[in-house]
Amino acid sequence: MRWARVSLIWAALIAAIGVPAALAAASPQLEWRDAIYIAAGFAGIVALGLLLVQPLLIAGYLPGLSAYRARRVHHWIGGALVAALIVHVAGLWITSPPDMIDALLFRSPTPFSPFGVIAFWAVAAVAVLALFRRRLGLRTWRVVHMSLAAVIVAGSVVHAVLIEGTMETISKAALCALVVAAAFKVMTDLWMRRKRTLS
Repeated sequence: MRWARVSLIWAALIAAIGVPAALAAASPQLEWRDAIYIAAGFAGIVALGLLLVQPLLIAGYLPGLSAYRARRVHHWIGGALVAALIVHVAGLWITSPPDMIDALLFRSPTPFSPFGVIAFWAVAAVAVLALFRRRLGLRTWRVVHMSLAAVIVAGSVVHAVLIEGTMETISKAALCALVVAAAFKVMTDLWMRRKRTLS
């Protein structure tokens, strides 16, 4: 029965990410949009999906992966997340530079914009700090990484929820709820584990 449980978990993860992306691909709002705008939008959807995978990997909740391999995949997915966000921001910049400048300067009138910008810079900060992980020390790195991860999840989810775009409402809400639940579960488990270690 183990293979059935493993298959069910992976199928649920693929569905949680794939269904919102597929419904977004069928959105009538994509009509008359150019390829760069569509690519930028879907890069954002991919980034949101990767945010669900990251905590599950680092906590070892995904079956079939050893702890070492899960950490390695977590690092690679982190790189893919940075790449997706670069495509997201660059594509929107090419489509409308004035709008992107306003967003980055926190003067955009759209309510979802500042949350996305904050999450973007938090991801960039994690990527830069990861280069100096050994110098920071494991304890400092964990505190900084988890703090920035909380900012990334909160900013990204609020950003996605406030956007009325190509993502279908219910599937988007479900994906956002799963991202928040996974991050909260993993952070709580790690905090409890650390508390037991110190006691």
